[in-house]
Amino acid sequence: MTKKTTFDRLNIQPFLIEALVEQGFKKPTDIQERVVPGILNGYDIIGQSQTGSGKTMAFLLPILNKIDATKNEIQAVITAPTRELAQQIFQEYEKLAAYFPEEAPITAKTVVGGTDRKRMADRLKNPPHLIIGTPGRINDLVKNEGLNIYSATTLVVDEADQMLDMGFIEDVDQLASRMAETIQMLVFSATIPEKLQPFLKKYMNQPRHVHVSPEQTTAKEIKHVLIPLKHKDKTKLLIEVAKAYNPYLCLIFVNTKKMADEVSDAMSTAGLNVQRLHGDIQPRERKSIMKRIQKAEYQYVVATDLAARGIDIKGISHIINYELPKDLDYYIHRTGRTGRAGMTGIAATIIEPSDQLALQKLQQRKIPFVQEEWRNGEWKEVAVRARKKPAPAKEGSKADGLKPKKVKPGYKKKWAEEKRRMEKQQRRRNK
Repeated sequence: MTKKTTFDRLNIQPFLIEALVEQGFKKPTDIQERVVPGILNGYDIIGQSQTGSGKTMAFLLPILNKIDATKNEIQAVITAPTRELAQQIFQEYEKLAAYFPEEAPITAKTVVGGTDRKRMADRLKNPPHLIIGTPGRINDLVKNEGLNIYSATTLVVDEADQMLDMGFIEDVDQLASRMAETIQMLVFSATIPEKLQPFLKKYMNQPRHVHVSPEQTTAKEIKHVLIPLKHKDKTKLLIEVAKAYNPYLCLIFVNTKKMADEVSDAMSTAGLNVQRLHGDIQPRERKSIMKRIQKAEYQYVVATDLAARGIDIKGISHIINYELPKDLDYYIHRTGRTGRAGMTGIAATIIEPSDQLALQKLQQRKIPFVQEEWRNGEWKEVAVRARKKPAPAKEGSKADGLKPKKVKPGYKKKWAEEKRRMEKQQRRRNK
């Protein structure tokens, strides 16, 4: 008799429950409990949840549960914005695949860039039940008749906001139009931008919107540290902080490719074991870099948000924000890469006076910051001083550039005229 588990309430097949229990999962996450039943019942779903919330299993479990292994045709397509994320989803599939029934295994293939198109088409002559890949490469194969997805009835759009940012929504649109007449669309995203709405309305039929908003925006295991720049050189301070933390593996986030190059060059010159990740790195080199990162051959990785999105690197002990992201949602994505699976992590941010408004917005999201400085070989916590707003300048004050005078009530009009005359003279001199 099969032992009852908390996964039984998801109403998925026993071999999937066995796979979860054997991997050490004790209970479904919030997003899984709220999304899986709806997917099994055929609803279109828009799922929003934080990084590391079990989102991948939330769509993978019901899809595998619904696939008919006796049919030799593609039944579902999962799209992701980067090949790394597609590979990670495939790895989650492989963990479950070890428990599939031998008489009716569910097959899956990855379709991503960086692989010879003809060789990939040959691999897909015997169609798998599930395709996992990047929308551009899947669309490319479909157009060139190397892949037939007309039989597929489920389409997953993972990291939809990132798909939009990277210009892949058009490819996803074309894929959806080439699938079965009635498809179930599952969209997962940290945010749902307004620009995404036309696409959602085109394909989704009264979708259920599931937004899992935890009590705390980020994981409790993460310590959020603010490191004031004061009057120091920012790159030198970063190197000092990086050495002080001496991490197992640290991701350092910057906002541009140029800055990633400058920071990684400076860190390398300082003798640190560092690598960079950004959009200008060629696919072959990127693949090699990722393998070396996974093997912990680097201690520091300088990355942009777009290059690092969707990458699941195990063992990240520290995150350092060299710059705060312009879109503050990315702060959650960045810091969510540490403190996973019950481990602790540190998310440090080098702050300047111009960051005050952004920090206030992050604090409104209940992120518990502490402020620290590296002094005499140890981290010292310092009080966070609220920045006072300057008082509005009064007429006739030094801030006005005029010598203050005591003005009697009867002379207000005369004083205003005198002020205008002086300003006019100043404009003439400037001209």
